[in-house]
Amino acid sequence: MSWKGFFEGIESFFVDFAFGPYDALRKLDPVNWTLSNVVSWIFLAVFFVLFFYWLGQLKKFAVTEPEDESLLSQTFL
Repeated sequence: MSWKGFFEGIESFFVDFAFGPYDALRKLDPVNWTLSNVVSWIFLAVFFVLFFYWLGQLKKFAVTEPEDESLLSQTFL
């Protein structure tokens, strides 16, 4: 097996199998715009859930543990 065959195998995997669902969504776009964008909406919803979870954790940390603001808080100073 040569390096060219190795990289062609990687190409074949991604073009034929891994990105197959995206090809189906691309073909669905002229038929139904809403269904073709459902993947983007799912990613957006997951992002917002994780973002607000992160903000809640930051607020919880800020309330329970005050930040050390002294000038000598670092060991190298």
